[in-house]
Amino acid sequence: MASLFSTISSSPYYRTSNRCPGDIFKYIGHPIELTMEDCCEDTLIECCDMRGLLSFTLLWVLSKKDMYGQELADDLEKRRGTRPNPGTLYPALSKLERNGFVETRKEGRKKIYSLTEEGRVGVVRACSRFCRMYGDIFEESRKE
Repeated sequence: MASLFSTISSSPYYRTSNRCPGDIFKYIGHPIELTMEDCCEDTLIECCDMRGLLSFTLLWVLSKKDMYGQELADDLEKRRGTRPNPGTLYPALSKLERNGFVETRKEGRKKIYSLTEEGRVGVVRACSRFCRMYGDIFEESRKE
């Protein structure tokens, strides 16, 4: 199972960890995996990978309620103005599930997606980091 954080490398070059939740955030550093309890924010360098906003949005939406795929597609369509391609949506959900942030259950013919405990902790931390990094941009744009 993937963890959200990696430690910083002391080497002269940094590489991006590929063990993050659906590329929500890329953690620059040595690929030693830590549990959430081991993490200390001041030992981490984090940067946003904009390609990961689909996964971030999926985790955010699922933090509000469990949903099946069509519900998620409907929600994303309302937010983005375009319906996500199933070839994009379902692989993103599968990756989140493989990494331990999302779990599924069957209800009839529907596959219901919900956050795991690690997913709930991860989305809270990702939202907090996102607000610290970009909150001022949104505040300024509201004033204009």
